[in-house]
Amino acid sequence: MSLSPKPIQKVPDETYRVAHAAFPKGNIYIRMRDRLGVFFDDEQFESLFSKRGQPAYSPWRLALISIMQFAEDLSDRQAAESVRGRIDWKYVLGLELVDPGFNYSILSEFRQRLVDGSLEQHLLDTMLKALAEDGLIKKRGKQRTDSTHVVAAIRHLNRLETIGETMRSTLNEIAVMAPEWLQEFAPSEWYDRYGARIEEAKLPQKPKEKEAWVAAVTADGHLLLKSIYASETHQWLWNTPAVRTLWLVWMQHFYYLGEKLVLRDTKDLPPASVRCDSPYDLEAHFSKKRSTEWVGYKVHLTETCDDDKPDIITHVETTIAPQSDADMTEPIHEALAAKDCLPDTHLADAGYIDAEQLVDSQEKHEITLLGPVRPNVNWQTVQNTGYAVENFQIDWDAKTVTCPNGVTSTSWNPMVNACGDETFLIRFPGPACRGCGDRPLCTRRKTTPRTLTLYPQKQHEALQHARQEQTTKEWQQKYDKRAGIEGTISQAVRGFGLRDCRYIGLVKTHLQHILTAAAINIARLDDWLTGKKRSHTRVSRFAALRPQTA
Repeated sequence: MSLSPKPIQKVPDETYRVAHAAFPKGNIYIRMRDRLGVFFDDEQFESLFSKRGQPAYSPWRLALISIMQFAEDLSDRQAAESVRGRIDWKYVLGLELVDPGFNYSILSEFRQRLVDGSLEQHLLDTMLKALAEDGLIKKRGKQRTDSTHVVAAIRHLNRLETIGETMRSTLNEIAVMAPEWLQEFAPSEWYDRYGARIEEAKLPQKPKEKEAWVAAVTADGHLLLKSIYASETHQWLWNTPAVRTLWLVWMQHFYYLGEKLVLRDTKDLPPASVRCDSPYDLEAHFSKKRSTEWVGYKVHLTETCDDDKPDIITHVETTIAPQSDADMTEPIHEALAAKDCLPDTHLADAGYIDAEQLVDSQEKHEITLLGPVRPNVNWQTVQNTGYAVENFQIDWDAKTVTCPNGVTSTSWNPMVNACGDETFLIRFPGPACRGCGDRPLCTRRKTTPRTLTLYPQKQHEALQHARQEQTTKEWQQKYDKRAGIEGTISQAVRGFGLRDCRYIGLVKTHLQHILTAAAINIARLDDWLTGKKRSHTRVSRFAALRPQTA
């Protein structure tokens, strides 16, 4: 398909008259169009279309339709019908009242083009540019970030179900690609074993019978892989996604003991970030956060939070589920910098903050990263009865540390901790430590001297400053602003289905989150234009009776 000549973006006179007669006070889409105009343009999507072929439906209209579709949680059929029959949609899209619309399948094709062309982020960024030009996003204001779990659009499988379903899905794929070969090769018992969906309730329940079932599936998978690899006519199957997935799952769950494949112990399985938890979505992984367990992804939402502006979602990151929040702080800042949307103060919870990020955020982007840092967990600090790191004098130039009793360290060794961070291991002289009268306040070791582990100077000082500052009322008042992101996540989950994947795969799930964020921004903009007050944190009727203290 090729782009047709640029369509007229102006609202036709008849459509304008009828829309304003039907909605004398406007509605959410009419107010958006009147305030922002058309912020998409066909040329923005030119790279997605061929120079030849039949004319395509206008991409700028498809982009707006996709956002409005998510705003109302419509299927493709319902969205196409809304274009065909709703006056407010025709108004936003600049269509004649008699416009016949299009076939609903165009919407899924457009989403696939966005994914293939890596332009999904463009949908939100273009909207943000229009909002910023209208003065609705404050330059270098405040923003806040938090994450939530996203459940993949697949069935949650336990370990045995994963193994059996992987074998079954591989056979189903080969049945399409090479039916004659598979029919000739497959043993008759495979039809009973893999003909229906593998479910725990249908598996043998007695331990010996279940063990025999696992052994049979293990041997079946090994036989299939071995036969494909050795085949002279169908070795090409080895490079197909289904067979590669079968090979991957067998590598992760089994190992050779002599010439026999044996099921690995659960503690020997690969980490969740690389382990395959379903053959139907290889990028969906298992994760656990406190009491919540899920297979899927994680989404990070960043929004503005200035009192005199609407709260606008400025960035969305979708990651695999086991990805830590701390790994996303810098990518979020880089993305905000690329769209010229950096905040002056960035509020986040402890998961996004460590010593290195406190320094890098300020040095690279001039951002004050505001959030609780993890406390010092050494017993001296926790019990407040001993000599903690705060009680030592550090000479960074001389690379020495002096203890409260005046003893100077003897070594300063660079090292890397378990998280990969650069640190320094400080040791004090053994004879001085052993003969010190304050030794019980300093270390509980019987014979070895006191040691300290320090971050580099800038990180150490930033961390100590943050720990002191977060104990003050002024800091708490500033940080109270972060709580609003919890309401945004609640709105996204309950009102826009953020937590349930519509599609398979990380990239398509990210597109869903981009469209969801754009749809929320439309709702936020309309609330701002109509003067709707922001909701406050709800409290129970009993909690509201708490006496106010001076």
